[in-house]
Amino acid sequence: MLDIEVIEDPAAAEASLDPIRTRILRELTEPGSATQLAAKVGLARQKVNYHLKALERHGLVELVEERRKGNVTERVLQATAAAYLISPAALASVAPDPHRFADRFSAFWLLALAGRMVQEMGKLIAGAAAARQKLATFAIDGEITFRTAADRAAFAEELGVAVTRLVDKYHDGGAPRAGGERTQTSGTPAGGTPEDATQTSGTPAGGGRKHRLVVALHPALKTPTKTTSAKEQDND
Repeated sequence: MLDIEVIEDPAAAEASLDPIRTRILRELTEPGSATQLAAKVGLARQKVNYHLKALERHGLVELVEERRKGNVTERVLQATAAAYLISPAALASVAPDPHRFADRFSAFWLLALAGRMVQEMGKLIAGAAAARQKLATFAIDGEITFRTAADRAAFAEELGVAVTRLVDKYHDGGAPRAGGERTQTSGTPAGGTPEDATQTSGTPAGGGRKHRLVVALHPALKTPTKTTSAKEQDND
């Protein structure tokens, strides 16, 4: 079972968004049969079987074992992943395209870059899993508080300069940059094909291994504050 599976097929995405099937997928992080699921989700076994067949058809659940009980064969299934993410590729022609424009101060361009990362990482993870190899990635996640907008702008400028210096220091000058430097901080192999995921850490004959570098800075969502009800105040 994968930790996260990226869904690219539109039909599979549609199947996963059904509320009942979403509940079934959540329950199937541990192997289970239609009879066991029926008791958990409150549906008839035949109805659960209907949903299981749809999920299995789209590759979202897989057979773990078959148990013979009298004249009946009980199928035990499990979700293919603990969590799922729908790739922009499932939206086909209306998926965001970071090549349409480039504006490092645009929230929409940031979304387009994030969408591309989801799409490419989905392909890379699938390729690495098929090849039974580990995928080399790196990511940093954190928060920073700025006193003023000027401080934020200065930080962004210095961050860009620092990243550019690192790129210039470590970039293989003998390999083409292919579209220039694409500067969340995360680093992953670029491209997103299954072949990309199976390459080892050694240097290929054609030059160094190209990686994707994305740096993002955006406001953090505010944490909802708990409001104290009149009843709670009275109890105090």
